[in-house]
Amino acid sequence: MKDRKRLLKAYDIHFAGLKIGEHLFEYQIDNHFFELFDYTEFNDVSEQVSVCLKKKSNLLELKFSSKGTVNVNCDITNEPFDLPTEGSLFLVVKFGEIYNDDNDELLILPEGEHTLNVAQYIYEMLILSVPAKRIHPNIDSFPEALEALEALSPKEQEVAEDLSQIDPRWNELQKLLNK
Repeated sequence: MKDRKRLLKAYDIHFAGLKIGEHLFEYQIDNHFFELFDYTEFNDVSEQVSVCLKKKSNLLELKFSSKGTVNVNCDITNEPFDLPTEGSLFLVVKFGEIYNDDNDELLILPEGEHTLNVAQYIYEMLILSVPAKRIHPNIDSFPEALEALEALSPKEQEVAEDLSQIDPRWNELQKLLNK
């Protein structure tokens, strides 16, 4: 736990000493970053993340952007492949009485706070940049897997064209639908 906190400190942005204006922070993200969050869905990660912080007199605007690749297993063939990804996230940080992160695009930090840890925001942006369905770009080069999938898929049943072939117990329900 102590080691995790120490490693997450690398993602602290000390904004109190920064001048008003834009400041750029860059991070190279790999598997070690995701290990901090106990996330093991990626085989390998190589992401470049930029955080552009625009400091204003009463708030902060952060624009996160990422570009890189994650190595994942194909959902159909289970073969690993490099999946190119891009992501972005916008966050406004205001100051108030108590900490509040209920809104995805607005963070309220207590007055007097001088540091913001961006690790959680980077993590969420990267996770959301990976599509839910992961299909190998050369899926056609795995014909055995596609044939096995086709053999196991449910077959379409012919739809009864004639209503007389429908089970008579459903007739009463059909009347309800027609009303």
